[in-house]
Amino acid sequence: ILMEEFLRPLMLSPKQFAEKLGGDWNEIKIEAIIKGKENLSEKAFQEFAVFLNTTPEFWRRLQNLYNEWENSHRQNEKGCLKP
Repeated sequence: ILMEEFLRPLMLSPKQFAEKLGGDWNEIKIEAIIKGKENLSEKAFQEFAVFLNTTPEFWRRLQNLYNEWENSHRQNEKGCLKP
């Protein structure tokens, strides 16, 4: 969602987005979030909302949905394993 719905239309790379956010953001952290390897924090909810003109709740819900999907996916993988 971050990459496809926000960064690409704004013509921003993860590096440029990190630079615009400032602080302790960097390209590696943004790419990890895009790839689902790092969760969004409360700080990220706030900062993404301000910069991308959304609400913190939007990002919180997306993170929660992603977490639910991951948990469901892991459960399905465990159920498919054969002894």
